[in-house]
Amino acid sequence: MRTCLPCSKPQEVQRRDQSLECVQLQKAIAKYAFISKEEKVMSQNNGSAKRSEKGLLTPDNCVVALIDHQPQMLFGITSIDRQTLINNVVGFSKATKVFGLPTILSTVETKSFSGYIWPQLKAQFPDITPIERSSMNSWDDAKFVAAIKASGRRKIVLAGLWTEVCVTFPTIQAIADGYEVYVVEDLCGDLDVKTHDAAMRRVEQAGAKPVTWIQVMLEWQRDWALRETYDAVMDIVKTHAGAYGMGVEYAYTMVHGASPTELPDWTPPLELTHK
Repeated sequence: MRTCLPCSKPQEVQRRDQSLECVQLQKAIAKYAFISKEEKVMSQNNGSAKRSEKGLLTPDNCVVALIDHQPQMLFGITSIDRQTLINNVVGFSKATKVFGLPTILSTVETKSFSGYIWPQLKAQFPDITPIERSSMNSWDDAKFVAAIKASGRRKIVLAGLWTEVCVTFPTIQAIADGYEVYVVEDLCGDLDVKTHDAAMRRVEQAGAKPVTWIQVMLEWQRDWALRETYDAVMDIVKTHAGAYGMGVEYAYTMVHGASPTELPDWTPPLELTHK
């Protein structure tokens, strides 16, 4: 007797195949993507912190990819102040952890040219092993694309160095493959402003959406009444958002009477202490 179409496999075989596929997917996520405790808690809370979409980014509908934030790539940047760029990347990385975003790190030719991922960035994701590539285009790398697919999300929030190559190439091809790509412009940089701007125009013409890191973080927060992430967002703002952060500190202390923010003391390493 013939089984029914469209699938001719016995149900037991189908279930075994589906189970194997699930295991493979979970392994890919565990190896290449970071999912924080906050995301797990939000899932267990039956979506109590869900935000409306309607064209906006939410913590539930996107995956983050940070590409080639490495020393050699930073050396050539003049389109943005390099210390500002590092600050922005670290601030945004903290935000991905607050909201539990799956985050993928990738590096290119680490030992032969580019150097290890910035220690400031690695410190935010100590358990992630960056996906190492030889290709300038991360979308040509099967491991990178597999990590994106393993997230199960069709919106990619992407940034990297340099804008004209390591951001532009994967952005255009991811869009061609049906993904929505949001390029975090102030986490990117290039040889000069003209080069960076030309690259941004090209990805926009291909359909990418330019955003900035604070915009994305506030898009994820959306409502100040969502207290489970409010304090962490304000801490990031005060630490990494410059004058905006100073304004928050002033309002807290001078208007609302809160105690001043206390930062951890810094002790010089022993070898730097003058004898």
